[in-house]
Amino acid sequence: MTRENADQNSRETGFAGPLAASPLPQERGEDAQRRRGESEAFSCGTGSAGPQAASPLPQNSGENAKRHWSVFAAIRHYLLALQFFTRIPVTGRLADWVGFSPAMLRASAAHFPGVGWLVGALTAAVFGALLWLLPAQPAAPWVAAALSTVFSVLLTGAFHEDGLADLADGLGGSLDRERALDIMKDSRIGSYGALALVLVVLGKVALLALIAQSAGLWPAVAALFAAHVTSRLLPLVVIRTLPHVGDTAASKSKPLAEAIGTGSLFAALLWWALALALVVWALPGAPWWQAVLGAMLGLGWLWRLLRRRLQGFTGDGLGATQQVSEVLFYLGFALGLA
Repeated sequence: MTRENADQNSRETGFAGPLAASPLPQERGEDAQRRRGESEAFSCGTGSAGPQAASPLPQNSGENAKRHWSVFAAIRHYLLALQFFTRIPVTGRLADWVGFSPAMLRASAAHFPGVGWLVGALTAAVFGALLWLLPAQPAAPWVAAALSTVFSVLLTGAFHEDGLADLADGLGGSLDRERALDIMKDSRIGSYGALALVLVVLGKVALLALIAQSAGLWPAVAALFAAHVTSRLLPLVVIRTLPHVGDTAASKSKPLAEAIGTGSLFAALLWWALALALVVWALPGAPWWQAVLGAMLGLGWLWRLLRRRLQGFTGDGLGATQQVSEVLFYLGFALGLA
């Protein structure tokens, strides 16, 4: 079509063809101006913030940022607790993001029972899977209990068992407080420590096997999970109520001992209460209160021993508290089945 034909067609039909599109940008500009004017009039007439009146947003954004920051801080503290108390890898960029400081380590104490959630759930899963896969023989619960205990030791790096052995060597090796503290710093294991480890590990395996034989698979799995959570709550009571003693400059537990706030204790109790509510809901007829009472008796015995012999606690005392409380949780549960 020639230019003359296009112009003629445009004049006859009123339709602007390809060569007659120049008015459109001007029309769009007029429409945009009109819409902006309507928006400003609406904003002024009603008091509502239009596109140009968004001043309240920074305040809301700041509140959201604070909430997001608190969530991220809790995640970092939980990951730091995992890094400190287990062999679960928190390395590389994740470790750089988590970071470390004594203040963060103190805050991570709130998540010790949360570490018990993960360690207990994984160990209970291994125990249940082995008991389900092994032949239905009397020795099956013993094998499952022994192998799941090995798994938990590998998962935590025998962190708490090491504390139990050192405390047993120190308190068994000398009646003098300062000499006992010096013995506990020695990395070599003595006869008292070896005996304590054998008795505690044997007690765990025997009691788990007994619970599985007496009550079945699911009560044993639930008891294993709940014991790991409960036994990681009770050392916080020691931290809260006793002073830290020993070589405070070199001690890894010193940041934990400086301050355990009420908020951290509340968060730890929340972790524990959720775990206990879960197992009570799943198995309401199981002897949960007897199990918790047994763990509390273990805490009371260790607390009195630490106060009398050391006039305070060390990191080894916290590990020993976890181990003894776990064994007595199983004992209370087994006695409740009777």
